[in-house]
Amino acid sequence: MTTPAPAPRRVWIDTDCGFDDMAAIAMVAADPNWAIAGIGLVAGNAPLPVVVDNAARMSAFFGWRAPLHVGRDRPLIGEPITAQAILGDDALASAGRGLPPAPARLSPTGALDALAQAAAPGGLTVLALGPLTNLAVALLARPEIARGLDGMIWMGGSAGAGNHTAAAEFNALCDPEAVQIVLDAGVPFTMVGLDACRTVPISMEDVALIRSRGGERAEILADLTEGYVRIGRGRPMALYDPVAAAALVAPGTVETAPARVEMERGAGPARGMTICEFRAHKAAPNALVARRGDAAGILALMRAAFDAASTGASA
Repeated sequence: MTTPAPAPRRVWIDTDCGFDDMAAIAMVAADPNWAIAGIGLVAGNAPLPVVVDNAARMSAFFGWRAPLHVGRDRPLIGEPITAQAILGDDALASAGRGLPPAPARLSPTGALDALAQAAAPGGLTVLALGPLTNLAVALLARPEIARGLDGMIWMGGSAGAGNHTAAAEFNALCDPEAVQIVLDAGVPFTMVGLDACRTVPISMEDVALIRSRGGERAEILADLTEGYVRIGRGRPMALYDPVAAAALVAPGTVETAPARVEMERGAGPARGMTICEFRAHKAAPNALVARRGDAAGILALMRAAFDAASTGASA
């Protein structure tokens, strides 16, 4: 008798829909061991209407079946911050073509209610690829959500220097209060920050591999990848959200260490800094912090997801 394959595990993805978000979601969607229960949209890389439009175009291009749920358009405190000065007005900088337009087929259920429904049966994992505003609001409004979560993987933060400021990584700086709320909720938490992502560089050689697949769809993905690589101004560019996706679908590719993570929430130049104490005798760990990634393995996972999309085989 043939033993039936185990049912896929469920994951909720929260995203601000830049290029690397797209690549990360494609990696998860291509993995048969995971089923995307829903995709929550949050302002971050760009204002929320741009994020919604990007999500619609990505979903149509890749054929993702997961419903899209609109979330917060601003942080808990203060004004929104975007990365449009770096990523372009649509946060999808391209060397040529972009994703075709697509209608926004949004779920009538907002991100908070949809996450609560998805978490109710238990056994849900969260992959967060942007600011943690949606998750913080949900956990504050409905603390019972935490009981339904097996864990959360977040691309954000840094154990060293920042990128948007000297001290802060972009996703952390967008809403430091939200990060602390999520950390305090007691959900098993993995932080995939700049330290690990900078060990996974993507270059024009990778663009050429994507382009070599041939066909219009591969050309679109190669142009978008090249637009992302060009952010590095002639040097390989760190790959961010796909490293967090790899921590989900191929955990052996991302090395982590336990640490105590606390947020700097003051108004000064250190706002948004993720303070990581790796010495357990100094502070009890509340998270796993990624230290490095297997660059070859993670890039291969991303290219495989893009190859499937190029042939129309992605789901």
